[in-house]
Amino acid sequence: MIITIGGLAGTGTTTTAELLSEKLDIPYISAGFVFREMAAEKGMSVLEFSEFAEGNDDIDKEIDRRQAEKAKEAENLIIEGRLSAYFVENADLRLWLVTPFDVRSQRISNREGKSVEVAKNEIITRENSEALRYMDIHNIDITNMDIYDLIINTGTFDPKSVSEIIIQTLKVI
Repeated sequence: MIITIGGLAGTGTTTTAELLSEKLDIPYISAGFVFREMAAEKGMSVLEFSEFAEGNDDIDKEIDRRQAEKAKEAENLIIEGRLSAYFVENADLRLWLVTPFDVRSQRISNREGKSVEVAKNEIITRENSEALRYMDIHNIDITNMDIYDLIINTGTFDPKSVSEIIIQTLKVI
């Protein structure tokens, strides 16, 4: 079973991937983790690295390549990342998580120990940067949901409920 989980910052993609991994006993990989790791390697914050990546297509391509390769080699894997659904050709289920902007901002504020206003400004900057990169590099409109099999509002459902919705969906595919 190959599952992709995408969503904007603060929607709970990592939490969902971790919970599903645990419940289904399937490993997961995270594009965000790879991105943050690459930022740390350069001695940059995620925001700085996101802006740096705007001028360096190789960063995005490398993240995408690593995910697709790992999925091809795996029998069971959860791949978490905004564009995973586009590059993991053998996915059995493609998920997208949504959450209201204010809820996402609060989650990021809590997670990263910054004010909600700072989190909001950083989210806007980061998402604008990412949307430009995705269109420029891959011709992908991140707002187009056509590729996804299931879209879940994680502002409505808690993590346990989200994982149960996904598990129930897996029973019918």
